[in-house]
Amino acid sequence: MQYIDTIILAILQGLTEFLPISSSGHLVIGQKLLNINLPGNAFEVVLHLGTLMSIITVFKGEIKAIIFNLSDSSNQYYISALVFGTIPALLVGLLLRDSISLIFDDIRFVSLSLICTGIMLMTSKFIVKRNIKLTLFIGLLIGLAQAAAIIPGISRSGATICMGILMGLSAPEAARFSFLLSIPVIIGAGLLTAINIKTIPFGFDIALLGIFFSYLVGWMSLKWLLTILNSGKLYWFGIYCLIIGFFCFYDLI
Repeated sequence: MQYIDTIILAILQGLTEFLPISSSGHLVIGQKLLNINLPGNAFEVVLHLGTLMSIITVFKGEIKAIIFNLSDSSNQYYISALVFGTIPALLVGLLLRDSISLIFDDIRFVSLSLICTGIMLMTSKFIVKRNIKLTLFIGLLIGLAQAAAIIPGISRSGATICMGILMGLSAPEAARFSFLLSIPVIIGAGLLTAINIKTIPFGFDIALLGIFFSYLVGWMSLKWLLTILNSGKLYWFGIYCLIIGFFCFYDLI
């Protein structure tokens, strides 16, 4: 695996991790276009470490407020919602880990998942906007959406933000909960992969390069997404996913 390939995939990860267009799906497509054969999802988890750092950087104020005010009842409730939301992805990751890993090598399945993501994002245009407060039930539903997004091609941010908005959260609040919810899942996935992988098909230098560029580009794309969320134009990403999904399904790229 060459350095230029690593940088391209890391930039792709950073751009697509937070934008609702599925980073996992684009990594599968990117590896196909670059003719890189990395079986399983070890390299994706490495890149997720970089985007994890960008989430922590952007939301460091919110994270500090929660950690240093644990006695506050509203913070305790918010943490409980995060715990409820984390459980579905944890169960899916543990029970279906091997099956999901095989899907990462199936470009046709990924393309169909991207089409599903596109349809989901397109429907967000018709959701009636409300400003309901976060509840444990809403947290659990967003967690179920996050669990479904373990499938490559299903956008995690798209699924969770759309579910939050559908349940009545404002777009900024849905995004905030979505990205804070991703922190334990990314950490868990990284630890689970580290425990089960016997050999890693790339060196430490490749890992560092991937983490650096996925962090830098991820930080910029996350800031950009948070800026445009209030425009209500999430559905534009759906059009993009539909186009890419159809092109990949019919092997046009």
